[in-house]
Amino acid sequence: MSDLIHLLPDSVANQIAAGEVIQRPASVVKELVENSIDAGAKTIHVLITDAGKTCIQVIDDGKGMSETDARMAFERHATSKIHQASDLFALGTFGFRGEALPSIAAVSQVELHTRTEEAELGTVIYLEGSKVVRQEVDACAKGSNFLVKNLFFNVPARRKFLKSDQTELSNIITEVERVALVNNEVTFTLHHNGTEILNLAQTGQRQRVMQLFGKKSNQELLGIHVETSIANISGFVGGPESARKKGNHQFFFVNGRYMRHPYFHKAVQEAFSNLIPENEQVSYFIYFDVDPSRIDVNIHPTKTEIKFEDEHAIWQILVASIREVLGRSHAVPTIDFDTTDKPDIPVMPKERSFAPPQPETHPNYNPFQANREIPERKAPIDWEKLYETIPPAPTEQAELFKNDSEKQAATYDCIQFNGQYIVTPVGTGLMLIEQHRAHVRILFDRYMHQLQGKHGVSQGMLFPEMVQVSPSEAIQMDLLLPDFSCLGFEINNMGGGSFSIQGIPPGIEGLDPCKLVVEMLSSALEKKDSVKSDVQGNMALTMARSAAIVVGQVLTNEEMNAIVAELLACPMPNYTPDGKKTLSIIDEQEFSKIFS
Repeated sequence: MSDLIHLLPDSVANQIAAGEVIQRPASVVKELVENSIDAGAKTIHVLITDAGKTCIQVIDDGKGMSETDARMAFERHATSKIHQASDLFALGTFGFRGEALPSIAAVSQVELHTRTEEAELGTVIYLEGSKVVRQEVDACAKGSNFLVKNLFFNVPARRKFLKSDQTELSNIITEVERVALVNNEVTFTLHHNGTEILNLAQTGQRQRVMQLFGKKSNQELLGIHVETSIANISGFVGGPESARKKGNHQFFFVNGRYMRHPYFHKAVQEAFSNLIPENEQVSYFIYFDVDPSRIDVNIHPTKTEIKFEDEHAIWQILVASIREVLGRSHAVPTIDFDTTDKPDIPVMPKERSFAPPQPETHPNYNPFQANREIPERKAPIDWEKLYETIPPAPTEQAELFKNDSEKQAATYDCIQFNGQYIVTPVGTGLMLIEQHRAHVRILFDRYMHQLQGKHGVSQGMLFPEMVQVSPSEAIQMDLLLPDFSCLGFEINNMGGGSFSIQGIPPGIEGLDPCKLVVEMLSSALEKKDSVKSDVQGNMALTMARSAAIVVGQVLTNEEMNAIVAELLACPMPNYTPDGKKTLSIIDEQEFSKIFS
């Protein structure tokens, strides 16, 4: 029997390793930008063509590489970041595995121009599928210039599963945002097909957040700063008034590295308990400074999952620090008395003098006398004239029915129970309808009909309102503008992530249009990789939930009848679009069992 186990060729092994590190164009941008930061760059330019499928170029002014280092950088497990295993617990750089550049070179065509500050001439090296094509001397600027072309050209299966250009570009912008938020001393620019998407100058931490997410975020964010022996925590958290269901910007960083941490996210939610609705969240940008020996970043190739040695203690510190800043900023509501309909008490003028009251006495009064004389107060003469102009109070019967014909026409088919349920008789028994869910079902069908028919009615706003979104969200917002128009919104792109709301659909006058648009955009982003009908469904459902009548709202008989009629006319009246029950029927047999 021949041997079955054999070594894979280097080309195959490199492609397998690249599958873990390089998943899409955004992964290439992330690795190259992080390498630029590790090289001490102060200016980083990212140029993208066709959402990274055709070309990705990252130019920096960092240390650069020598001729030997430029060749060695593309060898597997070759790195300048660590020298021994113990260095894994004292990391001060983004990279350390030596897998990024070999993985990129394994699935693309790479061209690198690099020069150190001391060298007069630099080096240019060309690679294709991990193989060095040629290496030459080059008169280039100090730093490194990576050019990655035709990503996944030799792995067509991976290239086939890439998403649309808008989706891939959105992911690239997200990766740049994560690095830029924690490196505010570095200048970043991002261009796509020759159009500038980002231009972030060196600035402070709070200003960098404003550069990415708009000036309005400056009014919503509260500063955090606490120093302990376990960890130092700084950053910003949104106030309770900025809470919303979706569309929040939530970032955790540890020692300059972006991370995902559901446990610490729960800590933020715990700090805001009883201050915001249960299903809403706030934005936050929180930076942890922890001893590198007390964390482990060597868990996943993307390095976004990090283990903490003092996780529970940091959780408590985080909750306490957020609650402290909420208290100092008076975000916690104070006791305030209701001043509605308070009596108007006049202020006494200082120049006016008042004499003390003079008590009246009856000198003939004797408490021990049986037939004592008691002073009698008489009503003023002609007191009846005071009430001659007041009409008699109408009775309840007269208010409800002006005449007998109206009294005969009045019917009471529905009643409202507990401000939540509509009860109405049907042929088989008694039907109970949850009013909020029923209205969601009705509005959802109405909005979907508008989206599919591409017609919507809009009413202009007297004062247009501005919505500021991040660059990655602005790309998706542009694609959704026709859908917003079909729903009745009139929105114009003002550039720089700013959108002007000029008109809104009728029926949502009491809602915040900016907050509603952001929530609808966030719902659409959740389905950005799905078909267009799913994206439209998410938008319609978000708008229906916001515009539907709330639990506890008192309805008139006409309103209840209208809801029942419209619900029963829906194609699927029994359930909401997300599968919740809208109505239930209690038949005659169930009533018989109750009274048997």
